[in-house]
Amino acid sequence: MSKILFVMTGVDHWTLADGTKHPTGFWAEEAVAPYEAFKAAGHEVVVATPGGVVPTVDAGSLAPEFNGGQEGADRIAAALASFDEIKKPVRLEDVRPADYDAVFYPGGHGPMEDLSVNATSGRLLIDTLESGKPLGVVCHGPAALLAATNADGSNAFAGRKVAAFTNAEETQGGLADRAKWLLESRLVEAGVDVQVAEPWAPHVVVDGNLVTGQNPSSSAPLAAELLKKLG
Repeated sequence: MSKILFVMTGVDHWTLADGTKHPTGFWAEEAVAPYEAFKAAGHEVVVATPGGVVPTVDAGSLAPEFNGGQEGADRIAAALASFDEIKKPVRLEDVRPADYDAVFYPGGHGPMEDLSVNATSGRLLIDTLESGKPLGVVCHGPAALLAATNADGSNAFAGRKVAAFTNAEETQGGLADRAKWLLESRLVEAGVDVQVAEPWAPHVVVDGNLVTGQNPSSSAPLAAELLKKLG
């Protein structure tokens, strides 16, 4: 049995360019699908958030239209309700990377607000990348990579192949023109080699111990790749 750390956003909003606070948090499928896969394989999951706050689910991610209909929405809501570890997160600030066998970052717009500038998370990402342990990051979760800066100011993930929520998807989702910045663009500026696939289609990129996914539908296949790495 391995111990897997879920690093999740601690905010319930994303501040847009005009100062509006867009209600958000984490995206349900991106937490639930990997959680179910990891638990089914017999692994232990620990959730960490900045300050140890209980993470907020993006209400939109529970809607039928994002879950293949009402039956899917009911299933994801029930799965989330049974995700006990999410109800008692540890403080990200207290996490010891050596205690975990793998690290996973789900998305939702929340990480754009807090993890993108969280130095503690940034150090954890660098430590995990350098350790060779499996590191999974999906959708807007790669916003956290922006805080993984080296002493010289360069990004620790520069040159790495990464999938992340794309500018096209943000545009189609209706928030691109209201955002302060776009994830794909900011990652490219940091030197990350963003691998873009068709909007909304599952797309997982493996680069060494780093496994990344483009969007919510990539979360289950990403979890499968992480499980392969855990053996």
